[in-house]
Amino acid sequence: MISFKVVETVHRIGPKKGQKAFNAVPKAPMKFSSDWLVNRIVRETSLSEGDVRNVIITLRNITIEVISLGGSLDLGDLFSFRTTIPSKMVDNEKDVTAESLKRPRVLVRWKSAVTEALKKIEVDVDNPARRKTKEGKEEKKKKEGGGPEAG
Repeated sequence: MISFKVVETVHRIGPKKGQKAFNAVPKAPMKFSSDWLVNRIVRETSLSEGDVRNVIITLRNITIEVISLGGSLDLGDLFSFRTTIPSKMVDNEKDVTAESLKRPRVLVRWKSAVTEALKKIEVDVDNPARRKTKEGKEEKKKKEGGGPEAG
């Protein structure tokens, strides 16, 4: 489960610029290091630590090569990615040049197993303002009487 807390921020752009707003941010983001990944793979397979590190380095090199070529790569049940270079809209056909291209990006498409795992993430927002409101309502109901409610 991922726990969130409520923080106060200020709108930086748009019609509400300068106004106060609230949003939820993770209390403690979980970060897993490459060492953790290597140790986990070593533990669950018959590969050595050196083999796993070599595979990760090779995958990085292949990824850089594919992106440099402007291509796409399918990584089985995990995800696929492709290089995209969007273009700016211009009024004249003659104005379409290399300068009208935006910066290159990598588009990642997660496979079904990962998207299903995303749907199963449990979250909890620790909001003191709501907790106070709920406790206050419960106290009012107790003070009003213990009879059954019509509804």
